[in-house]
Amino acid sequence: MIGRKLNNRYEVIELIGEGATAAVYRGTDLRLQRTVAIKVLLPYVDSTTRQRFQREALSAAKLNHGNIMAIYDVGGNEKEPYLIIEYIEGKPLFSFIPSKPDVVAEFGRQICLALDYAHRQSLIHRDIKPANIHITPTGQVKIMDFGLAITGEAKRLTATGRIIGTPAYLSPEQAQGLQLNHRTDIYSTGVVLYELVTGVLPFDADDIGVLLLQQVKKDPRPPSSLVPDIPLIMERAILKALAKNPNERFETAGAMAAALAESVQRRTDTISAAVVDQTDEAPQVEPEHIEPPDIVDAGVIRVVLADDHRILRSSLAMYLDDTPSIHVVGEADDGAQALDILQSTPTDVLLLDLNMPGTSGLAILPQVREDWPNLKVLVLTGRDEDAYIMRALRAGAHGYILKTTSEQELIRAVQDVAEGNLVLGRGVAERVVQGFMSRDEPEEKQLNDLDRAVLTGIAAGLTNDQIAERLEIDPQLVAAQLVVLIDQLGATSRTEASLVALRQGMILLEDLQNF
Repeated sequence: MIGRKLNNRYEVIELIGEGATAAVYRGTDLRLQRTVAIKVLLPYVDSTTRQRFQREALSAAKLNHGNIMAIYDVGGNEKEPYLIIEYIEGKPLFSFIPSKPDVVAEFGRQICLALDYAHRQSLIHRDIKPANIHITPTGQVKIMDFGLAITGEAKRLTATGRIIGTPAYLSPEQAQGLQLNHRTDIYSTGVVLYELVTGVLPFDADDIGVLLLQQVKKDPRPPSSLVPDIPLIMERAILKALAKNPNERFETAGAMAAALAESVQRRTDTISAAVVDQTDEAPQVEPEHIEPPDIVDAGVIRVVLADDHRILRSSLAMYLDDTPSIHVVGEADDGAQALDILQSTPTDVLLLDLNMPGTSGLAILPQVREDWPNLKVLVLTGRDEDAYIMRALRAGAHGYILKTTSEQELIRAVQDVAEGNLVLGRGVAERVVQGFMSRDEPEEKQLNDLDRAVLTGIAAGLTNDQIAERLEIDPQLVAAQLVVLIDQLGATSRTEASLVALRQGMILLEDLQNF
């Protein structure tokens, strides 16, 4: 690709980023003598990815705003389409976490102005997160990646009903698979600004189910409890954006921009100085998908496939290996073999069946999460029961799809999970949230105050030592009490014990805020 001239106009200079579905090059527009970025779709991607690529071009082409990455041209053929896009110098927004309140307010104001413009063109972004926002050396915000954008209102996240996105930034209505409007972007912006000013997410948990439930039910801690000098106007703006009910958020992103503008205490030169201080002398465009780094560097997703049905497993392995971006590095008959392979083989995605003779997939999930925290686990199973879905997600799975999924959907799911996205099959999102909200549980077991405090601390994401410090007791007492609670609640881990307590009403989400 390097050295080629596309359409006899765009010269490809160097590769600057590669993800699972596209490569991005720095290039030169020979006619206008300007630097551009060239985004080329990889030839083996499925039809869904091609449609998303086309949608990104059509969506962004409608937009002409200084805070939105510009698309200059489209070209190529069916096998190798490309976009000519604005070359953005600078760094992704996550490089600035945390930042001072005045810097955050200015960045937020620009983000909201860009979204307000897009919303007035009837476009909803749906994937606002720090990785999709760049900051130039002069402090200008650039929103990128309109590949998930939709027009007007949509009843579901995608046509197939899957959740695609980073769970921490999903709105409550996205988490439940409800109807979306422009206020879903306002909520996600609230999450981004909360994290940017405090350095932590408003909602965070190792368990995907708990995280989705927090988005739906839990109120965030006031930012001022973490950053005492945050302006009151700014704190109110962020909390208003994070309202669970979309109608209680800002009516428009423009209204949120105005609120943030009131809290800006320093001028653009202060912000520019802060940005320049954090930006390299030779800035470059970051790849669209920056996590995990080893996937971006290699461009190949390393997969271990664990399933006791050898014929099916071999067929899947051959099909996955035929995809240039995926390489099956190991196959296992059960969970124990999968663990052995992971010990000796660098792996990006574990494609795991839950029910296998010997050591099941469900049994190894807690150990996988503890020993390989960066490994993504995609459950591929024939079990569609709510109980299995909930147990897998509680235990650390990053996605859950059925064996009835088409081969193309499977490839896309592997790619999405590898890029750090949550992938849930049709209807699973709603069932995850409803499962956690359900109260159809066995009769409540009796807990004492210490039991409830320990379980509340776990649900709040604290370690045993942190819980002991909060309660001013010996950490060994916390550990001993936890062993009793796990057995008493019929759980297999500390996280599952806290989830059982939440579902049975033994501890309350409201208590997490004050712990």
